[in-house]
Amino acid sequence: MSAKPAPTDVDIHELIAGRWSPRAFADKPVDRAHLRRLLEAARWAPSSNNLQPWRFIVFDRHRDEAVFLRAFETLAPSNQNWNATVPVLICVTASTLTPKGEPNRTATYDTGAAAMALVLQAHATGLATHQMGGFDRDAFRAAFSVPEDAQLIAMIAIGHHGDASLLDEALREREAAPRARRALGETAFEGAWGTAFD
Repeated sequence: MSAKPAPTDVDIHELIAGRWSPRAFADKPVDRAHLRRLLEAARWAPSSNNLQPWRFIVFDRHRDEAVFLRAFETLAPSNQNWNATVPVLICVTASTLTPKGEPNRTATYDTGAAAMALVLQAHATGLATHQMGGFDRDAFRAAFSVPEDAQLIAMIAIGHHGDASLLDEALREREAAPRARRALGETAFEGAWGTAFD
């Protein structure tokens, strides 16, 4: 299943409505030019004072399987299960200090914007992405010599859509389940905290 559009209450752009997070990936390489395009989209995300705090570490199974597997091993076991055929993992990090050595209070916000640009470009290209928080950050930091001022935020699985019937039963059910979000009034307020946007 490669298409699973969001059942939105009002029309939004297909690029946003169509993006979703599958767990079924094909064991097929991602073209290097496509990866470059995703990273270029992220490069042009907005950031406070144009500090561009995001840093992405790319692991391509078909380019260097040994290094890919070192990153794969840091995933939570539940994520390793469905990532068995994923061709690319990207670790999303944020540089938490400004060039003056002061805390960058918008680093994670700005990095999230860059990650969203990356996954939207992936969707526009026909690729599947799934962002994960479930990985061992300490093990990853040690394995790849990530400096302490870089916050490890997420891992993104990237690849071609795969056959959901090959997933285990619980994951097949999740893959087929309808997409859902909280009601807008629960997440968007107007004028005061808790006053639902209408």
